[in-house]
Amino acid sequence: MYLVDSHAHIYSKKYDDDRDAIIASCLEKGVNKIYMPNIDVESIDAMLEAEHKYPDVCIPTMGLHPCDVDKDFDKQLYVMEDWLKKRPFAAVGEIGLDLYWDKTFFEHQKEALRIQIRWAIEKGYPIILHCRDSIDQTIQVVKEEFKDGLKGVFHCFSGNLQQAKEILDMGFLLGIGGVATFKNGGLDAVLPEVGLEHLILETDGPYLAPVPYRGKRNSPEYIPIIAQRVGDLTENTLEKVAEVTTKNTEKLFSPIKS
Repeated sequence: MYLVDSHAHIYSKKYDDDRDAIIASCLEKGVNKIYMPNIDVESIDAMLEAEHKYPDVCIPTMGLHPCDVDKDFDKQLYVMEDWLKKRPFAAVGEIGLDLYWDKTFFEHQKEALRIQIRWAIEKGYPIILHCRDSIDQTIQVVKEEFKDGLKGVFHCFSGNLQQAKEILDMGFLLGIGGVATFKNGGLDAVLPEVGLEHLILETDGPYLAPVPYRGKRNSPEYIPIIAQRVGDLTENTLEKVAEVTTKNTEKLFSPIKS
């Protein structure tokens, strides 16, 4: 079986003590590739170091997380834009909007999102969208900035069926993670109505671990658990889920070429 984690912060300090063991365990379990969404300027070095150490497994993207947007966000974007000019990345991300943690800089978040969407359009890259407590607002900004060829994923999707349909109508994918395993996660009402061709798998490690690890550090090793849950909800085998979601992920992300 060949599985992919489309979204994990494997470069995080929370993995510093056992990253090698986690990567080895992933490969044993068929999780052969991990896409790494960037967070801010400070995370870039650690992310690229993970790519250097595990070049066939860990694939970097470049973007500014909405929770790291403040009044001086343009200084971080300047550095990231320079990186996008220097070398290829698989996507622009993790970008988006967040109304869960702090609403102080929400207008700045929207401006940063628009700028980064325009980078993606210019580069022909997909976008990885963070939309915690802000799915409708994120959909609206993407619609306003949309140009033919723009594609991406609404990462850690936890919305309703109507929101899912709006996203799919734009040609975007849904990133499905540990929330699918939560008793009150809501995805049991959505995934049976959505074909596998619209889904990719993710952990968002080290956050949002699936049941039975909920509340503990998440890990790309748990992708098979999420895949099995998606299979149960969509009445597909684990092998079928792996085949289709891996194909979707590889089609979405730009190949890294040195």
